[in-house]
Amino acid sequence: MSVVELLKKSTEGLLMMSESDHPFEVFLWEGQVQEPLTSEKLLQLTHHSLDSPVESVDIDYFFRNVAQEKDWHDDNQRLMVKRFQSLVEILKTNLNELQVYRVGAINIDVYIVGKTNSSDLAGVTTKLVET
Repeated sequence: MSVVELLKKSTEGLLMMSESDHPFEVFLWEGQVQEPLTSEKLLQLTHHSLDSPVESVDIDYFFRNVAQEKDWHDDNQRLMVKRFQSLVEILKTNLNELQVYRVGAINIDVYIVGKTNSSDLAGVTTKLVET
């Protein structure tokens, strides 16, 4: 199974929770690893304005609120935590130089990007709302 197929399967029906819940979308940017992925290149690839704010965070930090089980979680919440843990594991296992980019403010586009073994860039994107 390809990385894209694994990611599609692991994100199916999964929502990133913030002030608004958003689904994940899988992407593959072929032939984009000849040069390092800079904030400027990310903005170009994602068709954002080049003056958009970009913040880079660690993947474990990004998923800290959804991939850690809490004592007060019910069965459904525990299931969601396991799904997020699985997604993080798939991303870490199948993509190299993994990085999370947050683009914008308030309505934030999130890109979790890494290099594939076939020298492409791939990952998942979602949105966060933080007021």
